[in-house]
Amino acid sequence: MRILALTTTLILAACASAPPPPPPPPSGPGAPVLRDWRGIVSAIDRDRYARRDAAWRLALEQARRQPGSGDLSSLGDLIEMDAARTSVAPPPGDYRCRTVKLGSQGGETGLGFVVYGWFDCRIEQTPRGLKFSKTTGSQRPSGLLFPENARQMVMLGSIALAAEPPANSYGQRPDRDIVAVLERIGEARWRLVLPWPQNESNLDLIELVPN
Repeated sequence: MRILALTTTLILAACASAPPPPPPPPSGPGAPVLRDWRGIVSAIDRDRYARRDAAWRLALEQARRQPGSGDLSSLGDLIEMDAARTSVAPPPGDYRCRTVKLGSQGGETGLGFVVYGWFDCRIEQTPRGLKFSKTTGSQRPSGLLFPENARQMVMLGSIALAAEPPANSYGQRPDRDIVAVLERIGEARWRLVLPWPQNESNLDLIELVPN
């Protein structure tokens, strides 16, 4: 009995001297919120994303077989499916960007590829994360970049055409919604991969290099 009493006393003393547990994480309006693009993406764009490897294969096969516009052989890792490197997040700032369309939704009747000229793009840090915007040209996509893994970020966005104002947020116009994968493919070179775009091609690539 005397041993039991001593043991109980020691346990109570240890509990009294133990540090209090840490406070719970903040849950007020200013607390950071972890976001997952899978909770935002539409079923159609989820399917596009899931079938991106098929888009790569078909688009490259068409691009190499059918006539096109531009110099496909000069693009290097931009059109290599497995060229992604680690440390994907690009630093905020101004970029030059160009679009390469691969494959044709018209099958054998369309151009196999089109290499466009350079335009202006921007990566900016926003309260919701990194945002990509193409600021010049007749087709101007923009969207938020969501971390996915060491080699990829997923972009959900929209596209503005011609003289329209900047694109709406994702989900406001389903016919303009885009899903893309951002990858780093060089020391200071990135690409956005857009599988199964709404029109024309089967895979769009947007190359980014610092301005």
